[in-house]
Amino acid sequence: MAEGSVMKIGIIGAGNIGGNLARRFTAVGHEVSIANSRGPATLTALAEETGASAVPVEEAARGAEIVVVTIPLKAVPGLPDGILDGAAEGFAVIDTGNYYPQQRDGRIDAIEDDGLTESRWTAQQIGHTVIKAFNGTYAQDLLDRPRPAGAPDRLALPVAGDDAAAKQRVRDLIDEIGFDTVDSGGLDDSWRQQPGTPVYGFQEGVDAVTKALAEAPQERPADFRA
Repeated sequence: MAEGSVMKIGIIGAGNIGGNLARRFTAVGHEVSIANSRGPATLTALAEETGASAVPVEEAARGAEIVVVTIPLKAVPGLPDGILDGAAEGFAVIDTGNYYPQQRDGRIDAIEDDGLTESRWTAQQIGHTVIKAFNGTYAQDLLDRPRPAGAPDRLALPVAGDDAAAKQRVRDLIDEIGFDTVDSGGLDDSWRQQPGTPVYGFQEGVDAVTKALAEAPQERPADFRA
């Protein structure tokens, strides 16, 4: 995207991450629509605060150049059919999701038995490839820790995905809201940033994040298995 250009961004999910992404994206001038499962009336305060448009979930992706899916994994299969149909040509999808089988999601056989990464599974459910980002980021850091490019205390976020152009658009957007990024590979490599890995919740810069990704064990920790 050209520097200073306004994008349309749709956010599906208005929890801590979704709400704070709406705050950051609108703060740098983007046009944001946000939706949740409870309906637009429950998002009035956030819309008034940020200038984002609260919409039904079926309309969140309409015209969007970037769509953020930030809902519990167990809720992904319940998204409306065709939810991405109205998005802009060449749109990118950001997946912030994590698999918490014991704590929230229950068992997902394709992840447990077939070895799919969380984001590969999500991409299959929604019928569109995704870029995995923000999944290990503390929501409050999105508001408290943005820094200008080159700042010594700028945080770096890992980003995984198969679509190189979409990944670059997402990395550019993350840079714009005040964070560095590290390319953590394709979706089949995105286990390196799943819960229980060294980089999950890691608040460091590019070099430390790169090292943490390289040191990730592929076996999912017991706390994050069904």
